[in-house]
Amino acid sequence: MRIAYFTESLPPLTDGVARTYTRLAETLNRRKIDFLFFAPVLPKEQEPWRGRVVSVPWVPFPLYRYYRVGLPNPFRLTPILDKFRPDLIQVAAPTPMGIFGQHYAFKHNIPLVSSYHTHFVDYFPYYHVNWAIKWGWDYMRWFYNRTQATFGPSNDTLSELKKRGFKNLELWPRGIDRTRFSPRLRSEALRKKLGCGKEKLFLFVGRMVQEKGLDELSQAASALRKQGYKFHLAFAGDGPYRKVMEERLPQDHYFGFIQGRELSELYASSDLFVFPSTTETFGNVVLEAMASGLPVVGAAQGGSLDLVKPGENGFLAKPLDGEDFARQVKTLLDNPRAMKKMAKGALQTAAKYHWPVINNMLLSHCRSLMEKPQPRGTVVKSLQPA
Repeated sequence: MRIAYFTESLPPLTDGVARTYTRLAETLNRRKIDFLFFAPVLPKEQEPWRGRVVSVPWVPFPLYRYYRVGLPNPFRLTPILDKFRPDLIQVAAPTPMGIFGQHYAFKHNIPLVSSYHTHFVDYFPYYHVNWAIKWGWDYMRWFYNRTQATFGPSNDTLSELKKRGFKNLELWPRGIDRTRFSPRLRSEALRKKLGCGKEKLFLFVGRMVQEKGLDELSQAASALRKQGYKFHLAFAGDGPYRKVMEERLPQDHYFGFIQGRELSELYASSDLFVFPSTTETFGNVVLEAMASGLPVVGAAQGGSLDLVKPGENGFLAKPLDGEDFARQVKTLLDNPRAMKKMAKGALQTAAKYHWPVINNMLLSHCRSLMEKPQPRGTVVKSLQPA
């Protein structure tokens, strides 16, 4: 089996898409499946990427320059694909790269699937382009409905897409490497360096942009401190909203983008994960936090709904409501025994999400599409973790 992937995000980018495709590439290598990625990013790591990525020119995404939009040259990429002879093509985003991949599949009658990663249209209000919302959803629906199956990462995401007229929707959740994220990596030295002592350390991990719910988080932190609660708040991530948060919460800790052991130790050394974002399709960082033994307070919208079970591994606050977010955090602070119990619940949740199992299910389904090519519009089976 030979699979060609088209995506805008691979390492060294650190977003959820890059991490997801890294784990998929590892599974492909382990199963000795031939694959090739086309992307505007060239990973520095040798494995699992050696000889597997064709880089293309790119321009910054207008709304957020961290993201890249690939510019495929058909005269260069077509001969590469002709030589590779893919049995399946998977596209990740409705960009020129994704459309090129679709057209190649149509021309050569190759099975075509897509993966849905980001609610791009949900970002529009934060960038004052509300006028484009309807057009944005129409365009997204057109792009994804041209494929035999669209794999989304959470039930909430699939429900939202179904309401908007997307077809052939299937679940491809995310997994977690529990050797990388574990309570065993807790560092008392790090906590001492941050001045925590016996005070709780709350953690946020993600891009520091307004659509991640940072306004609500700063509102909640300020409200709790006015009520006399003492805690430290750490941010792992960077972005244009970092300066705003540093002005609002100057006493807290800002790490910027960190990876590897440094990030894993920060997770494990924290006591609570706070993540009020309403625009997540899954929430990889929520799963990383749970695998590190952290209960989670999230928003009752988006990918967190699939992971956070109120009273078992955390709580969910009303979307875009900083006051209610503060109330949910306060419930845990007032009940240390419940907080400890939910930390165990978080570990139990993370244990259900195994990357090899999840990706093997995806690949098995892709193989079935190759063996029995189906016309676009056919409904296929779901992929869910045990």
